[in-house]
Amino acid sequence: VAASAALASNALLRSAAGFVASLAFFGTVSSGLAGTSGDNGSLNLSLDDAPVAGKVVQGDLRGCPSYGQVKQPSMNGFDVTKYKGRWYEHAYHDWTQFAEVYDTTLDIDLAADGRTWVDDFAVRGPSPRAAPRSWRGSPVANGAHYPLYGSLDPAKPGELLESGFGNVFPNFIVDVTKDAQGNYQDAIQFQCLESGGVRVFEGINFLSRDREISPARLQGFFDRAAKAGMAPYGARPDQMHVVEHAPADFRDVDNWWQKFWTTIGVDKLLALVAADI
Repeated sequence: VAASAALASNALLRSAAGFVASLAFFGTVSSGLAGTSGDNGSLNLSLDDAPVAGKVVQGDLRGCPSYGQVKQPSMNGFDVTKYKGRWYEHAYHDWTQFAEVYDTTLDIDLAADGRTWVDDFAVRGPSPRAAPRSWRGSPVANGAHYPLYGSLDPAKPGELLESGFGNVFPNFIVDVTKDAQGNYQDAIQFQCLESGGVRVFEGINFLSRDREISPARLQGFFDRAAKAGMAPYGARPDQMHVVEHAPADFRDVDNWWQKFWTTIGVDKLLALVAADI
């Protein structure tokens, strides 16, 4: 309490604390980008896209596929209004996303015109399993939110142009499954960017309405992704990061560390970052 009071009343101390906090924050999350987690799902941009000695290796898939090349029959008659609501991410392939994050969710809503979608992308991190001794001290132990915005064309259901994290990129809904009532239950999303005919980014998301899924159900995602021709783009067990999820009764962490982050304004900094992307 005394330390918090001192920080609140002394600008120099707050600046120093902010610098130290920044180092701690980036040190906490950077291991995913550095690959120290040992998780290939956070590292690979399919290397088979790169030419070797000026030639393309036989069997390589250059650049990004079109939506028609990966779209599955389950997308026929796709109704985007049924896609609204919460999705739990259960596996991803994305070298820009830290492997230590967990409890990743997407809350999707549509604007009144039906042509704009808003995706509230939320994460916590690091996970208790990845950092059992330090996760409670993370500035995002209680989560962070990043809004993504998509433009929809009614003539191209399942295919949208999304913006976020300083980029605009195509986002394909490749495959969906339905429950007994006809509601979308599981989904596979795929993002791909290329420059000069060479891929520079691949993103693959396995999503479900359920917080927990069985190993057999997860394998079903891989089987459907392979059928869509997505395995060479990273939709393989050795190139996908499986996401942990917090229990349904998870309560926000309330400790000295969280009070410290709030005192020096890390929560406001994260909000500014989210607003800027």
